[in-house]
Amino acid sequence: MSARGTRRGGAPVVEISYAFGFDAAHRFKSMPRGHKYRGMHGHSFRAEVAIRGAPRPPHGFVADLARVERACGVLRKQLDHKLLNEIKGLNNPSLECLALWIWDRLATRLPGLARVTVRRDSLGQSCTYRGPDGGG
Repeated sequence: MSARGTRRGGAPVVEISYAFGFDAAHRFKSMPRGHKYRGMHGHSFRAEVAIRGAPRPPHGFVADLARVERACGVLRKQLDHKLLNEIKGLNNPSLECLALWIWDRLATRLPGLARVTVRRDSLGQSCTYRGPDGGG
């Protein structure tokens, strides 16, 4: 990459992101009795989805953020104010599993998906998944 953010001989590469929040409950039945995460509890989560690529003519967008927002809105509706353990594919709803679950549902809909980060900011915790190839 040059100082201007371009690949040698190529177009500039940038990363755009969109974040959405959801509140949900979960539990970890595999934790030992007495562990605070074994019982049902809830969090406010924040997910950030990033798309990487070269701005394309004529508008100069990497991706249409309205399209990204719609795709994320579908997932938000599936997650918000739900018991995550009851959602198909999230029977073990750790940050790691949430990041993978979101990636799996967006990767085919959002070309150039570079990473998914899920946060529990109140606890200072997060997980980032950069895809099967490490996010480019």
